Amino acid sequence: MVLQRRGAGAMLALTILFILSACALLSFKEGAFDWTYAAFGLGAALVILLGYNLAALIFRHVDRITLVICFFLASVGLVMLARLKMESAFRQLIWLAAGIVVMYVTIVIVKRASDFGRLNYLMMAGAFGLIAFAYLFAKTVGGARNWVSIAGMSFQPSEIAKVLYIIVSAYFFAERRATSAIVAYALFAGACVMTLVLSNDLGAALLFAGTFLIMFFAGTGRTLLTIAGLGVAGAGAVASYYLFPHVRTRVEIWRDPWSYHRTQGYQIVQGLMAIAAGGAFGAGLGLGYPSAVPVNTSDFIFAVICEEFGVIFGIILILLYLVFIVRGMIIAMDAGSRFDALLVFGATCMLSLQSFIIIAGVIKLIPLTGITLPFISAGGSSMLACLTLVGIIEGVNVKNGERDEKEINKAGGAVI
Repeated sequence: MVLQRRGAGAMLALTILFILSACALLSFKEGAFDWTYAAFGLGAALVILLGYNLAALIFRHVDRITLVICFFLASVGLVMLARLKMESAFRQLIWLAAGIVVMYVTIVIVKRASDFGRLNYLMMAGAFGLIAFAYLFAKTVGGARNWVSIAGMSFQPSEIAKVLYIIVSAYFFAERRATSAIVAYALFAGACVMTLVLSNDLGAALLFAGTFLIMFFAGTGRTLLTIAGLGVAGAGAVASYYLFPHVRTRVEIWRDPWSYHRTQGYQIVQGLMAIAAGGAFGAGLGLGYPSAVPVNTSDFIFAVICEEFGVIFGIILILLYLVFIVRGMIIAMDAGSRFDALLVFGATCMLSLQSFIIIAGVIKLIPLTGITLPFISAGGSSMLACLTLVGIIEGVNVKNGERDEKEINKAGGAVI
């Protein structure tokens, strides 16, 4: 416990140093000192310091390593957004502060809840309803129909739906359910994925399908059925290639983006060139050409980071996501119930799979799908959803810590 606190404290200090030094550097990028960047850096440092310390004060058993990793990733996003567009950076900082509050509320709810019982059926209806609403009424952005505007505010319903999807999946895989219940859940999962495909929101469709298969294997341990599920998913992907022109276009661009470098393949080509231009150590903050990369504040922000900070820094970010996965798995294994374990497992898988999908798409490892890089990309819906999932993970860890403390006290020991 002491080592975790010291390690998290060192990482927090590094995070604050990174924000302040980066914003100080940006303050002089025009030659004269610009107080806007300095004020933003101080504000971002304050939000992260308060967010971390209040969490540690209110919830004594919070996992500090997981929390500080999320805040460091968020700090990288804030710095890059300040470099690209200060208006977006200030907006993202506000969403980060709001997301921290949502994370606190989620910790309290998860700490006190068991498995939400019949509310899971309402969550099923709510999750599919949000996805269907986006399909029917959302506006198309970047080729995908996934943005809804209400009273001047735009959000992605799928971001809210994926949180509900994790809770529902954990509920149905935690215990043996009646056949009718399992069939209802399978229809729900399939309907969500198919509606997302029809909306051209391929990234979210892949995320939902992948999370389902991983949680199915973790919850049931049925290897053959999991392999069969992979086969069905593969067959569905092949069928989508022939049935939907937008899927076929994505695959063709992935296979040879250079043949389409002036049209549909422009994003991938520019992203790859930005990563190559940065080299191992980067061009330096403020010295790259991020304006040459389309969608540089969301889908392709990883390419911009690699251009200015270097490929080594990009690898460090990937390693931090891997550490996040390990911490989540440790918390899941220590959980007191199958539902809690699957809840943490699902939340961790959702965030890690989302990170892999977008990074792999940017570096042309898989066909590009338009989703955000967790904690880093611009977007209020994404930030709120990611910190809600972190709240789920931390809520179970707090529950674990309180249970262990009671057991130690019963044994006449002391908590160190």
